[in-house]
Amino acid sequence: MKRFAPFFIAFSALLALNPGVLHAKSPAAPRADEPVTLSFVNADIAEVARTIGVITGRSVVVDPRVHGTMNLNTDKPVSKAAAYDQFLATLRLQGFTVVESAGLYKVIPEADAKLQAGSVNAGALSGPGNQIVTQIFRLNYETANNLVPVLRPLISPNNTINVNPGNNSLVITDYTDNLQRMARIIAALDVPNASDLEIIPLKHAIAADIVPLVTRLMESGPASAVGQGQADTSFKTTILAEPRSNTVIVRAANPARTALARALVERLDQPGGVSGNIHVVNLKNADATKLAVTLRAALSGETRTAGVAGAAAPAAAASAQPSTGGQIQADPATNSLIISAPEPQYRQLRAVIDQLDGRRAQVFVESLIAEVNADKAAEFGIQWQGVLGQKGAGTVGVLGTNFGSGGKNIITLASQGASGSVAPGTGINLGLLNKTAGIYVLGFLANFLESTGDGNILSTPNLLTLDNEEAKIVIGQNVPFVTGQYTNNNSGGSGSVNPFQTIERKDVGLTLRVKPQISENGTVKLQIFQEVSSVQPSSINSSTGLITNKRSIESNVLVDDGAIVVLGGLLQDEYAGNQDKIPGVGDVPFFGNLFKSESRSRKKTNLMVFLRPVVVRDAQVSDALSLDRYELMRAAQKDAQPAPSKLVPINEAPVLPPQLPAQLPPAQPRQTPPAW
Repeated sequence: MKRFAPFFIAFSALLALNPGVLHAKSPAAPRADEPVTLSFVNADIAEVARTIGVITGRSVVVDPRVHGTMNLNTDKPVSKAAAYDQFLATLRLQGFTVVESAGLYKVIPEADAKLQAGSVNAGALSGPGNQIVTQIFRLNYETANNLVPVLRPLISPNNTINVNPGNNSLVITDYTDNLQRMARIIAALDVPNASDLEIIPLKHAIAADIVPLVTRLMESGPASAVGQGQADTSFKTTILAEPRSNTVIVRAANPARTALARALVERLDQPGGVSGNIHVVNLKNADATKLAVTLRAALSGETRTAGVAGAAAPAAAASAQPSTGGQIQADPATNSLIISAPEPQYRQLRAVIDQLDGRRAQVFVESLIAEVNADKAAEFGIQWQGVLGQKGAGTVGVLGTNFGSGGKNIITLASQGASGSVAPGTGINLGLLNKTAGIYVLGFLANFLESTGDGNILSTPNLLTLDNEEAKIVIGQNVPFVTGQYTNNNSGGSGSVNPFQTIERKDVGLTLRVKPQISENGTVKLQIFQEVSSVQPSSINSSTGLITNKRSIESNVLVDDGAIVVLGGLLQDEYAGNQDKIPGVGDVPFFGNLFKSESRSRKKTNLMVFLRPVVVRDAQVSDALSLDRYELMRAAQKDAQPAPSKLVPINEAPVLPPQLPAQLPPAQPRQTPPAW
C-alpha cells in the first residue's frame, strides 16, 4: 500500500487542478491562467518535482542524490508562479535547489548549485526569490576586497563570494532574495568618501602657519582599525594653504571631520598676543641670506614705483598716506628672516616667502665615457754585412745593408751588443756570425715583429646637485708642473749656490662640472664641462717638462628628464708605413725582400661621451636612487671576495651591510655608529 502512496497523492493534486476531467494515462497541464491547489503529504521529492514540472510546463530532471520526502500544501488556489516559488522554498529548507540550464530545470543538492551552469546577471535582479543565480556587482568607490568580510556572513554556507580586482567587482552566487538584500547593502556602502571642498578665509593668522598645526591635530586622532587582508581606503583629511587669498582649503571624509577642521582653524585664527611689527619667519628650504637680498630688492623696486606714482598726485593726498617702509634681515644661525613691517606689508612678503621657500628639485647626472682603442704593428727586415779582401791586407772592404737604429741596426748591434749597451730589437731575431781575425762578427740579421694592442675604457662619473646649483667631481691626481727655475752663477765668490724652482700643481684625471636648470615642461638645461686628461708616460723624465693628453667638452644642452644625449666624441683611424730598401734590388719580386726593411702600423680610436639627467623631486625618488647605487656597490664587493684558502687564512673582504641603517626617531638617539 505504501508503494502506491505517491500515485494517490499526485492523483489528488490533479483532481484539485481540474476535478471534472480525468486522464487514465497522463494528466493534462492546467491552463496558463488557471489557479492550482497543492496537497502533498510525505511525498517523494522526485515525484513532487515531476508534478510541478507538469503544472508549470517545465522540463524537470532530478539528481539521483536527491532523496527524501516533503510536505507541500496550499490552503487556497494559487497561481502557477506562486506554486513553483513555494516548491523552491520547500526544497531550500531541505538543502536542495533548482538550477536552470538551456531550458532544463535540474533538482540538485544546494552545495553543488554553484558548480552548475545557472543564470548570470549583471543588472537588476528579478525572478523567484528562492532561485540560485550568480550576480555581478560593480563598485564605483569602495574597494571590493573591503566588502568581502562584511558580506561573507550574509551568504549561505554552500554559496560563494569572489572578488575581481581588475574591474573592482564582486561575483556572488546565492538565492535571489538574499542577493536583493545584499544589493541594498552594497549600494549603501559604495559611496564616495570625500565631502565637498570647504574654503575657510583667515582674518589674522597666516595660512601657511595654520595648516601644519591643524594637520597634526587632525592626524593625532584615533586611527580606524583595518582588518587583515583589507586595504585602508578611508579618505584622509586633506588641508592645504592658499597663500594668495590667505585661506585654508579642507576636504574631509564626512561633514563631522570638516566641522572639526573648521573649529580648529577658527580657534587658531586669533590676533597675535605681542603687539608690534617685528615678525620672525623660519625657512624650511631656502637660504635666509640669499632670500633676504631678493626681498630687499623687491621692496626697493616697489618703493620706487610707489614714489613715481605719488609724485603725480596732489601733495595733500600724498601727505595723508602713512609710511609703509619695511626692513628685512637674515639670521644665518637659525636660517630665519626677521621682518620689520606693518601687517599688510608683512602679509604680502609672507606670500612671496611661502612661494620661494619650497622644496627644490634635484638632478642626478650620469655621465658615461666610452673609449675603445685598437693598435696593430708589423715589421719585417733582413740585413747582412760581409768583409772583402785578404787576410792581413791593408785595405778591407765592407759590403752589406744597414737599416733601422739601435737594436734593429746590424752594425750597432754587432759593435755594442757584446757590451750590453744595445739589446736586440723586439720580436724574433735570426743572425749568422762570421769569425774574422779571431773575432766573431755579425754577418746576417733578420727581424720579424707583429704586435696588437686593444683597450676598452669605461668611466661613469655621477653627480647629484640642486636645481641651478653647480656641482663638480674630480677623479685623478694632483700633478706638479715646473713653471720656472733659477740658479745663481756664484759671481760673488761666496761659494754658495741657491737654486730654486716654482711649481704649479694641476688636477690630472677625470673632471665633471655641471649646472642643471629644470624647466616647467620637464626638460633639463645643462651647462657642462667634462675633461679627461693623463700624463704622457714618455715625458716623465723629460728635461722639457711633462706632457699631458687632454680631451675636454664644454657645452650647453637641453635634455628631457631621463633621456640620453651624446655630448661629443672622437672617431680616429690612423695608418703609418715605413720602408727601407736597396734601389733596384729591393724591387725584385720575392728576392728583393732580402735587401729591404718594412714596418706598418694602424691605430683606431673610438671615443664617445654620453649624458643622462634624472630629475629627483621628492625624498622617495632620492631614497630609491641611493639604495639602487648602494646595492650595486654591495654586489661588486661580494663578487670581489678572495678565494677561500687554508694556507692564507684571510678569506673575507669588507662588504656593505644588506641595507642602509634605519633612521631612529629623535627620542631614541643612536648609541653606536652603523657598521659600514
